[in-house]
Amino acid sequence: MTGLDIAVIAFVVLVVLVLFAGIKTVPQGYRYTVERFGRYTRTLEPGLNVIIPFIDKIGAKMNVMEQVLDVPTQEVITRDNASCAADAVAFYQVLNAAEAAYQVSNLETAILNLTMTNIRSVMGSMDLDELLSNREIINDKLLRVVDEAVGPWGIKVTRVEIKDIQPPKDLVDAMARQMKAEREKRAQVLEAEGSRNAQILRAEGAKQSAILQAEGQREAAFRDAEARERLAEAEAKATKMVSEAIAAGNVQAINYFVAQKYTEAMASIGTASNSKIVLMPMEASSLIGSLGGIGAIAREVFGDGGGSSPSPIRQTTPRTGPTRNPFDTGRQEG
Repeated sequence: MTGLDIAVIAFVVLVVLVLFAGIKTVPQGYRYTVERFGRYTRTLEPGLNVIIPFIDKIGAKMNVMEQVLDVPTQEVITRDNASCAADAVAFYQVLNAAEAAYQVSNLETAILNLTMTNIRSVMGSMDLDELLSNREIINDKLLRVVDEAVGPWGIKVTRVEIKDIQPPKDLVDAMARQMKAEREKRAQVLEAEGSRNAQILRAEGAKQSAILQAEGQREAAFRDAEARERLAEAEAKATKMVSEAIAAGNVQAINYFVAQKYTEAMASIGTASNSKIVLMPMEASSLIGSLGGIGAIAREVFGDGGGSSPSPIRQTTPRTGPTRNPFDTGRQEG
């Protein structure tokens, strides 16, 4: 092998080295900064890129994908002097690789310390009750403050989330007792309101029932009075008719009236609950005469009806001597 061959081989090897030094491949999700004599010149995008060998060099390799940063537990003193522990998590993304590479040193540490200090300041400006119940408000405040602070670094903080807030155990026990007391108070209030509503409903029901009962009694009394009025009118009409008959000289009307009252009195005596045997002296001829008067009145009112009238009841001449009552079967027993 001559010297010319060695020179050619050396030249080829040099060309290959230069090509490898000038061609750079950037993976997806990353950005490479290019420095020329120590000064930033441009940023390489994902894919195949060419730089000037031995003059340009790769400065920083920045990950532009969204990344998560775990914030360690922080001791926080609230506005009402209550101590609690809180830990959080932050999500950020590099938007400008050059600014993230050259505006801040140790990017993750800077973001972590900035988030920790803002957690203490935001949560320390709130009361404990507000701190435990308004976690979303805390997240919004932290996101706004931290994102504004890292803006000059070419960083975008997408989310800051409080994972857990742990008050002291004695404070948790006190809060549990308070919650229990509040719930018992609420239960007693609801029970009292239910009892009051039930009593009101029962009183209204009793009132409505009394009103309906009074209306029913009034209606019954009205109808009873109306019935008595009708009965009195009928009695008055009957008495008037009998009186007119008597005034006209009709003795049979008197017999009808007396026989009716006599028969009603006998029926009342016979149906009495405290009487077993009733023996009373009476004249059968008087009762028979009254019944005859009733028959004569009926013939006068209804007429003969096309048939032969029944023969009038005769009254036989009583025998001489004492008259014996046919209903008197023995001595009257009191």
